[in-house]
Amino acid sequence: MRAFYLLGGLLLAAPAAFGQTTAPAETEAVKATVNRFFEGLRKGDSAVVRSTLAPTAVLHTISTRGGTVQVQNENPRELLKAVGTPHKEVWDERISFERVLIDAQLASVWTPYQFYAGTQFSHCGYNSFQLVKLAQGWRIAYIIDTRRKDGCK
Repeated sequence: MRAFYLLGGLLLAAPAAFGQTTAPAETEAVKATVNRFFEGLRKGDSAVVRSTLAPTAVLHTISTRGGTVQVQNENPRELLKAVGTPHKEVWDERISFERVLIDAQLASVWTPYQFYAGTQFSHCGYNSFQLVKLAQGWRIAYIIDTRRKDGCK
């Protein structure tokens, strides 16, 4: 009888466990959106960057100034303007995907990065992206990052 209850419990739990798995195609689609964001940044193409953002995207950065941690709001329009304004150096943010978590229409992506202006190292840190799956596909709704010059990999 005990085996019967154990089997029944496993059968009831199985659909929930399988429901938590994410199709590899969804993970790749999320990564593609994040990669496209940085491709636009490297090319200085604000239209490409804009195409990756949700209409109400929010950007924050965490920094330390004078020993005090600050959270700064970054205006997406200002980012797009800066990306699209010609600049001498290529803005090259080199990322790797450490974690991609997906539940239904929400994705969370954790990426360590190193930022270079041309070939000159500028800073490093981590990005945390929150993406939402809209009718047009995965779009970045929120980015928060850290920025530092010390302790970089």
